Amino acid sequence: MATYLARRLLQTIVLLFLLSILLFGMVNLAPGGPLAGEGQSRHIPPEKAAILKRQFGLDKPLPLQYVIWLVGNDWMKVDTNGDGVPDSYGTRLGILRGDFGFSFRTRQPVLQEIASRFPNTVYLMSVTMLVAMLLAIPIGIVSAVRQYSIFDITATTFSFAGQALPEFWLGLLLLLIFYAWLKNPFTGQALLPSGGISSEDTFVLSDRIVHLILPVLTGALGWIAWYSRFLRSSILEILPLDYLRTARAKGASERRVLYRHALRNALIPLVTLLALDIPYIFMGAVFIETIFAWPGMGRLYYQAAVDRDYPLLLAVLIIGAAFIILSNLIADVLYAYLDPRVRYQ
Repeated sequence: MATYLARRLLQTIVLLFLLSILLFGMVNLAPGGPLAGEGQSRHIPPEKAAILKRQFGLDKPLPLQYVIWLVGNDWMKVDTNGDGVPDSYGTRLGILRGDFGFSFRTRQPVLQEIASRFPNTVYLMSVTMLVAMLLAIPIGIVSAVRQYSIFDITATTFSFAGQALPEFWLGLLLLLIFYAWLKNPFTGQALLPSGGISSEDTFVLSDRIVHLILPVLTGALGWIAWYSRFLRSSILEILPLDYLRTARAKGASERRVLYRHALRNALIPLVTLLALDIPYIFMGAVFIETIFAWPGMGRLYYQAAVDRDYPLLLAVLIIGAAFIILSNLIADVLYAYLDPRVRYQ
């Protein structure tokens, strides 16, 4: 396992390096550019745009821009006032030294922007996944035990619908129902808030819960559908196996056979599937956070893409790619740990 982990970590480093080249090239070669987006919103004159281009380092060749983004520019003189003449050494350290630069839009450090949104995304997506698991596991168990029953048929229909409905459509539908149509009979206000993380300056538990309902419902529906069907299929594959028949022959109750023997093994692939979904917890959902004005990583990514904020956009993309690669590694390790039949060479 140690040799396997060392090899996978080495592959991860190489893959992240290649991804950084690909992402940097795709972002910077996209039509428009950060100054085009800024010019459309602020109507800056062309001469001012040229000064900003030199100050941001966007006038340099693309390979040199990548090197600066990767290792910094403290080894070279840069143009700080935009007059076209390099006058002092740069202060950028590069992403390899933990410096992702400054946001073109807010002029704040990129990591500071991410740090302000990251906890909100973890808060929302953790609650969403917890709700999904608390509902999906019982649904999957009952559907497998009562195969082809009315409950199983209903759950199957629900699962197909949950996987087919787009998140943006479902979110807008829930907003229409619970914010526009349904009203509180006592106050006449909307039954649920339309978005945001809270409506109070201080922490109020009831207010936070109310604001969680719609985004959690929107995000959890697809996960409930997916996890319940996955668990149902896993249990159905295990129920006919010989070791369960042996347990029944020894006098074990059907409840003990199901929860002690069948479910334990059926959850192994589900746990690895959860590990693959770890990036969603940290990177958020773009549609959900945008529709419900949730100040998280998904909405930050959307704003950076719309504003063509290259440093912020690249930081979110490369951090998201790192989470995805590491989650795959965690899934492989968990599968080998939980299932002794799996061995990596």
